Amino acid sequence: MKKNYILTLMISIILLSGDIIAQSSSLSAELRPRFEFRNGYKQLMPDGNNPAAFISQRTRLNGFYSNDNFILKISLQDVRVWGDVNQLNTSDVNGTSIHEAWGEILFSKVVSFKVGRQEIIYDDHRIFGSVGWAQQARSHDAAILKLKPNSKHDIHLGFAYNAKKESLFKVDYVGMGNYKALQFAHYHGSFNKFGISIMELYNGLAFDSDTSAAVVEEIAWSLTLGTRLTYKSDKIAANIAYYYQGGKNASNNDLAATYFAADVDFKLISNFSFGIGGEYLSGTASKDNGNGTDNSFTPFYGTNHKFNGWMDYFFVGNHGGNVGLTDIYLPIKYNLNKWSFALIPHYFMSAATVSEKQTDGSWKDFSNTLGTEIDFSIAYKLNKQVALQAGYSQMLATETMEVLKGGNYNNTNNWAWLMITFKPTFFEK
Repeated sequence: MKKNYILTLMISIILLSGDIIAQSSSLSAELRPRFEFRNGYKQLMPDGNNPAAFISQRTRLNGFYSNDNFILKISLQDVRVWGDVNQLNTSDVNGTSIHEAWGEILFSKVVSFKVGRQEIIYDDHRIFGSVGWAQQARSHDAAILKLKPNSKHDIHLGFAYNAKKESLFKVDYVGMGNYKALQFAHYHGSFNKFGISIMELYNGLAFDSDTSAAVVEEIAWSLTLGTRLTYKSDKIAANIAYYYQGGKNASNNDLAATYFAADVDFKLISNFSFGIGGEYLSGTASKDNGNGTDNSFTPFYGTNHKFNGWMDYFFVGNHGGNVGLTDIYLPIKYNLNKWSFALIPHYFMSAATVSEKQTDGSWKDFSNTLGTEIDFSIAYKLNKQVALQAGYSQMLATETMEVLKGGNYNNTNNWAWLMITFKPTFFEK
């Protein structure tokens, strides 16, 4: 009886604490199964191969709490492919993982400090993004000092330092597929219809350095520095961005690369828009790859599925340290009640020359034209918590794309998907 009384008292104190300290909390979830038909997705379909078809699923449970002193979020995640675990399973292939687990100390209305496993997202997701399309998505173990002097200005200073495990002595981090360390600074300012962002990213990648005595782990540091300008009115939205990369690449070779992007969208009526845009990511010519300065720009931690076509031929775990890319695209979007439609054709060209080494040791150069991709999607929002989405993409590739990616450009290369998303909120206070 005494124990029950103490438990009841503790629960009462927790419930009544909302009257003492301003606080809010919520418990939500996400369930997202997605069917995919892959027939030339990410690479041209080779002869003698059949298309892939499967259903993947993301399941998340999100807990959120905040008061005047701090904010806390924990997001548990399970990612699976239907059938990768037997019916009578005693263990899982991937298991439940932590997607996010962070806390943010609110020192004042101006200064806060966020630390833990977290998504890092800035601007249009090009340099830092959540990669929400991928079922596993992306999150970082990092700390960010946030400064917000007023409603128009934000300054973030972030850093991360990664290790393979707890240890008594140094353990090399080479081969982990992640950065060893990074630091970044990001500023965003809002000025009526205009916005400006400035990003500075120092990215440290571990590599093995051969010395006369032994193989020693070192860190190759690169710098990404640039700005993004935006304009938005009732009828027009325009963006322009430029970034420079210098320092060293993952192989500790000199790096000198550039990125430029510009786009404009016109809203003719409230539910219809069309636009034009282009991106240029510098590259290294095939015959120069590995022979001197690396001129290939890398969008390190962006949501790269969002850019350069949904079939993920470029910069989605591929195309790094390559001939770069020029992408011209024409987005057309239409909304009608709960329906939304998007049609985005892309025209791809290599930024540097694509060449193939011949048997006699000479190089054969190819046209810079890589091909055309047409992306189409349709979505229907049943209610605030449930949405249906589907899409179809077609790649019309050239011989140059085949030289670059393999497969057969004469084969039909397409991709289709169907996805349903549930996002219920179980509790909110």
